[in-house]
Formats: sequence, C-alpha cells, structure tokens
Amino acid sequence: MNPAPVSPFHAITISRLAHQLQAEGRSIIHMEFGQPSTGAPPSAIEAAKQALDAEPGAYWESPKLRERIAQLYAERHGIAIESDRIVLTCGASPALVLALTALFCPGDRIAFVRPGYVAYRNTISALGRVPIEIEADQHTRFQIAASHIEALADAPAGIIVASPANPTGTMVDKAELAKIAAVAKRRGIRIISDEIYHGLSYVEPAHSMLEFDLDAIVVNSFSKYFSMVGWRLGWIVAPPGTSDILRAYLGNMFLTAPSFSQHAALAAMDETDVLERYRETYRRNRALLLDILPQLGLSEIAPPDGAFYIWANVSAFTNDSLDFCRRLLLDTGVTIAPGIDFDPVNGHRFVRFSFAVSEAETREAIDRFGRWLRTQG
Repeated sequence: MNPAPVSPFHAITISRLAHQLQAEGRSIIHMEFGQPSTGAPPSAIEAAKQALDAEPGAYWESPKLRERIAQLYAERHGIAIESDRIVLTCGASPALVLALTALFCPGDRIAFVRPGYVAYRNTISALGRVPIEIEADQHTRFQIAASHIEALADAPAGIIVASPANPTGTMVDKAELAKIAAVAKRRGIRIISDEIYHGLSYVEPAHSMLEFDLDAIVVNSFSKYFSMVGWRLGWIVAPPGTSDILRAYLGNMFLTAPSFSQHAALAAMDETDVLERYRETYRRNRALLLDILPQLGLSEIAPPDGAFYIWANVSAFTNDSLDFCRRLLLDTGVTIAPGIDFDPVNGHRFVRFSFAVSEAETREAIDRFGRWLRTQG
C-alpha cells in the first residue's frame, strides 16, 4: 500500500528561490509567508536567555504558561477554561496533527473551506483521513457558512473553521459562528477551530468557537500575534475529557514543546504594548494595499478583517499564478504566494500577499509590483 499523496507547498519552492537570489546579493522583499518580520518581544528574548543560562533544558510542560493561556480566554472571551485543558505543542501544525490523530479515526471525513490553508488538505490526507473541500467565493467572502455545512449530503466526522482565515484574512461574525456551532452539533460534527490569527484583527475582535461550543477543539500558536515563528510553540484547548489521550499521543509523537520557548512565551504574553505596535504596522500595511492594488487592476479582493493577507484575483494578467509569482520574483525581487497552494481548483487565478513586513518594505513592494504589472499587458 502506497502512502497518501501530498501536494507540494509551492510557496516554499518560491521562497527557496528567493533566499537563493538574496544570497547572491539581490534585494528581496518577503511577502510569501505569514511570517512576522518583527521578531519576538524583547522580554521574551531575555527570558529565553535567562532560561538557557540557568538550566540545560528538559522535557517539560510549563504549568504557569498553561495557566496564563487559560487566563487569556477569560480576558478575551469571558470563558473559564481549566488549565489542564491546555496542551502545549511544538507549534500549530503539530497541534493539528495531534488533534486529527488522537480524536479522529482513519477514514474519517474532515471538511474545510476552499480556498484554505494548504496543510489542511495535505495533513488530513497524509494521516489517512479524507479531506472534503467546500468551495466558497466572494458571496461569503471566501469563508465557511452554516449553509455550507447544512448542504453536505453526508455529515463529516469533523470540520475545520478558521477565523481569521488563511489565505483571505476574512472572519466569520458572531451570529454565523453560532449558527455553525448549532448545525455541527445537530449533525454530530466535531469542530476544529483554527484560531492562530486571534489578536490580529482590524475591524472587530475575533470570537473563539469556545463561546458557542465548549467541546470544540481549538488550535492556536505563538507564531502570529506573539511574533514567535521560529520558537515553534503552540497549544490545543482540549475538549473536556480528552486531555489525557492528547498528552499520551503528544508524548509518543513529539515528547514536549521546547522548554526555553515556554519560558519566552510566558514573558511575551504580558508584552501587550509591543505586540499592539506590531499590529498597528500590519494595519497600516493593510490600508496601503487595499488602496493601491485596485488601482493596479486587482479589484477582486475580499478586504481582510484580520491576519495579514490579501487574496487577490490576477486573472486580468495571468491564468498561471505559480508562473506569475516566479516571474515577479525574478524580475522585481518581490515574493508572494501562488493561489494554487490554497485552492487547487481556482487558485491559478489568485495570489496571496502577506503584509507582515515593515511599512517601508510594503511601500517598496507596491512600487516594484506596480511598475512590473504595467509591463504585463
């Protein structure tokens, strides 16, 4: 029996070329990944240094960090979560693997919206579960809706909800989240809520699925709002009664999250002023792109409510988003992600810009992109 096929992550291929060109001396602006350019808050870096000086590191799960994360749900959402339900992981990607492995069975059908994060489809397939893609368009701002779930002829075992979403940055409002939770409960569908971009919103605060379904599986990370991508630290809010089984799988598959990252994350959680300054940079970058891109002929955009992405239709210029991104990189040094990563059906007409860079880089990227686009006909 052959392993399940996993499609390549084309943005990684583009990024590899970008780093090669950068090593050769080219000026590169990296807008291909949802990767904050700001780095971890200063107090987090200092806490990590102190931890590295004081101890050799160990297989360990920080009780204080779990308690602080539980406190975050009380502060943001008014939800009381027992700290034992917080399971620390080596980032959000292993958290998704852990949830799919421990709480679903081989052959289970897992639904999610398209366009959506590339790893949903590939991770589900690689783990022997069955991906069910739900096509969304501008009528729902490329987001999942309760009507999508209601329309599924056979109820899947699980459904992934992401708000804010990757690649679009759009959010599901409070009323619709409540409807999604109600439909899922009635049809016996377990919800996985990807809340990795919580904290990064520009219209109104994001709502946690736990506000509507305390049995939801919530995945989150320190990579985005807390600007700690390379520290590889995330968490799951485990449904009641599942913490032990998740930790059993975690111990066998990943052991524990990095100990020095846990020390750093605890400090980062109280760096609100620094983190909000980072978010204000993203807010300004978002406004710049939403102002300029339509002037360049990219008018089909669902304005992002959160995260740091612009999902733009480039069909006026190309029918091959991968080739478009490669040529843009080679000609200008601006690196963006091809839409086929996020939508294998319609993604050849779309690209994704990440504006998790500095304001100066965003302005320079717009200038380079605009001059190049005018040469494309």
